[in-house]
Amino acid sequence: MHALITQDHIDTYQRDGVVLIKGLFADHVETLRKGIEVNMSEPGPYAAENLKDGDTGRFFDDYCNWTRISEFEQVIRKSDAGEVAADLMKSNSVQVFHDHVLVKEPGTSKPTPWHQDAPYYFVEGQQTVSFWSPLDPVTDASLRCVAGSHKWEKQVVPTRWLNEDNFYPASDAYMPVPDPDADGMIVTEWAMEPGDAVAFNYGTLHGARANVSKNRRRAFSLRLVGDDARYVERPGPTSPPFPGHDMKAGQKLREDWFPTIFNR
Repeated sequence: MHALITQDHIDTYQRDGVVLIKGLFADHVETLRKGIEVNMSEPGPYAAENLKDGDTGRFFDDYCNWTRISEFEQVIRKSDAGEVAADLMKSNSVQVFHDHVLVKEPGTSKPTPWHQDAPYYFVEGQQTVSFWSPLDPVTDASLRCVAGSHKWEKQVVPTRWLNEDNFYPASDAYMPVPDPDADGMIVTEWAMEPGDAVAFNYGTLHGARANVSKNRRRAFSLRLVGDDARYVERPGPTSPPFPGHDMKAGQKLREDWFPTIFNR
């Protein structure tokens, strides 16, 4: 077990689908900040500006850039994220799925909508983890997660963040997006320092408040999978799409695209 975590972290993660890991990326904050600046100056093909007319601030996000931004690759390969992920997932191996950058500039009025990551992805399995790490101190703009939602029998319909329409409009396999605050669900939320990380399962419902502060809220998210992760077909194109992957249902993710970064 890695020195940053205890058995209680693992038990909490397995039960609630979310746990706070203090200082996971503390030694890599400056490197990640540099990577984000590169990312914002040279956006990838999936970069998005998530504001409508009348919204204030700037809400930038982009993903799948770690193979072209050396700072991200350095952190993914050299940090302790792989070993901590293996502990939390109870997995012997850990593969990279993708990276994700989310930046809310001061005064950004748009919250991150409630969603689960799993319905967007072509990954199925219980051994999954996302690390969401702020690179600025956060309080009100921190990540919010619904405890236990990774065990729901039905997943929430994925939506597009900008116009909030259904990602798979012809599918009735998903339930409507709930309002966790109105429904009295148990929502976790922490004040966080740069380099802290919220670890959450791909099936955990999560979102984030608007950034009404006078400070930036830069966040780096790393998505990893464990032993039982398999490729699965969805009712439509997934996000990220990874065109040309050529995988078949039930296969492990191909190692040349999704490398293993930790083995027991």
